[in-house]
Amino acid sequence: MKKLDRRFYQRDTLVVAQELLGKYMVYNHNGVDLVVKITDVEAYTGIHDKACHTYGGKRTPRTEVMWGEAGYAYIYLIYGMYACLNVVTEEAGNPCAVLIRGAVPVKNREQMCLNRYQKSYDTLTNYQKKNFSNGPGKLCLALGLTKEQNGMDFLSDQFYFYDSGEEKGYAIHKAKRINIDYAEEAADYLWRFYINK
Repeated sequence: MKKLDRRFYQRDTLVVAQELLGKYMVYNHNGVDLVVKITDVEAYTGIHDKACHTYGGKRTPRTEVMWGEAGYAYIYLIYGMYACLNVVTEEAGNPCAVLIRGAVPVKNREQMCLNRYQKSYDTLTNYQKKNFSNGPGKLCLALGLTKEQNGMDFLSDQFYFYDSGEEKGYAIHKAKRINIDYAEEAADYLWRFYINK
């Protein structure tokens, strides 16, 4: 197991996004290591990307972490209730990030299920199992992530990504990013990347 270092995140956002696929993410929630494998991401490339929160150089208290050093968590709410986890990328002052859209449980799935559904995994319907963590809000619910974790360092022992060193053996698919119809030409960029777990 090799924890990803700062340099991994300091590179081009489109490269980081694709290389996060198949990596493992660990979040220690209330003393329990919750581990997932990343399967779905979207890249947001800063001030020139009309779909990005920092488009045009916008800088607000919410987006401040994006303007800082790479390798930190940017967590915001959608619809005022669902947390979305992003990984800050590139050099400080160039506010880019990768949205973690989906992942599959690897370790302590039962705890994730209690976080997500307040019941055990064995009692879930097939629909609930299929939709366990296949969206950014669903994933954050399963992991117990909230805005409280905004700004956390992915080099910490509580929250980090690692490479298992296993053979990849999968194709990376590209698609348009989701729910960004307002972004004009940027809505057509194929900057969503995913793998079939």
